[in-house]
Amino acid sequence: MVHDLIQRLKTEYSDELFEQLYRLYADRAIRTAAAVTGSSASAADVVQETFIRVYRNLGSYDLSRPFEPWFNRILYNECNRYLKKHAKMVPSEISEERDLPSESDTYEFDRHGEVYELVQRLDDPHRIPVILKYLNDVAEKDIADMMELNVNTVKSRLFKARKKLKEWMLQNRGGNQHGT
Repeated sequence: MVHDLIQRLKTEYSDELFEQLYRLYADRAIRTAAAVTGSSASAADVVQETFIRVYRNLGSYDLSRPFEPWFNRILYNECNRYLKKHAKMVPSEISEERDLPSESDTYEFDRHGEVYELVQRLDDPHRIPVILKYLNDVAEKDIADMMELNVNTVKSRLFKARKKLKEWMLQNRGGNQHGT
C-alpha cells in the first residue's frame, strides 16, 4: 500500500496523495518528535519540516528500498537540527512561561508516567534510541542506520539506558539494584 502510494506520488504528484501519506505517518512522527524534543509544540514544527523535506526529496527516493526507514531518517535529522539549534540558544531573559510545564509535553505519554519522565532524563545518545525502539517500535538496525551508528553501538546504548532507567526506578522506590 505505501509502496504504491509512493510510486504514484513520484509519477503523478497530487495534494490528495500527499495528504494520504501525511495521514499514514504524521501521528507516529509527532509522537517521536515530541519524545525527542520534549515538547509537542516543537514536534509539530519538526514534523512539518520533515514532510517538507519528504516532498522536496521524494524524486530521489529509491523505490526498491522500504519507505519507513527513509522517512524516519529524515525525521531523525530534523529532530537533531532542532536540538542543535535550541542547544545554542541562550535565553535573553527569564520569563515566567519558561518555568511553567507545557501542557503539550504530556502528549500521548501520560499513560507511561514515571518511565517517560525518566527517559527524558537520559542524555540524547541514550534517550533517542530508547524512544525509537520502545515508543515507536523501530528495529535496532533501522535505528543504527538513522543515527549512522553500528548496530552493536545501538544495542550497547539501549542496554546502558535500560540499566540507568532501572537504577533510577529503584531509587525512586527506595530500593537499590539488588532489590533490597
